[in-house]
Amino acid sequence: MTPDAAPRLSLSVQYGVREPRLPRWRLRRWAQRALAAAAADGLVDFSAAELSLRLVGAAEGRRLNREFRGRDYATNVLTFEYGVDPLGVARGDIVVCVPVLAREAREQRKPLLHHAAHLTLHGVLHALGYDHIEARDAQRMEALETAALAQMGIADPYLAG
Repeated sequence: MTPDAAPRLSLSVQYGVREPRLPRWRLRRWAQRALAAAAADGLVDFSAAELSLRLVGAAEGRRLNREFRGRDYATNVLTFEYGVDPLGVARGDIVVCVPVLAREAREQRKPLLHHAAHLTLHGVLHALGYDHIEARDAQRMEALETAALAQMGIADPYLAG
């Protein structure tokens, strides 16, 4: 991919719960920022992404986390990465639990939209194959998130406020 070429995004947004502050256009803009950051980074070789992003309530978030991760609580963002196919299309599903998102934003004294942008970027990067298991990988992922958020005027989410 050339530096000027933006990866194509096909994004399906599903609302398991209603959250008027998170319209499709806003979620799409955040997902595109993550794709651009990943494309510029070059770790993952992809030319397009087909993603679904589902906003859920606590019960569905808990059920999915229990079913797929063996953890019996609702987590803020849950990502299912399916890899990059031979044509360069990355695929993944991202689930954001709105009540957990809202609670964390309050606890961290952050605007809800700032935290939502961060979780969306984080989920998209996971869908592209980024992870934070090893310290070096975590630093790379966090740097991408921080830079993309800064471009949107959002403070570094990893700094203690």
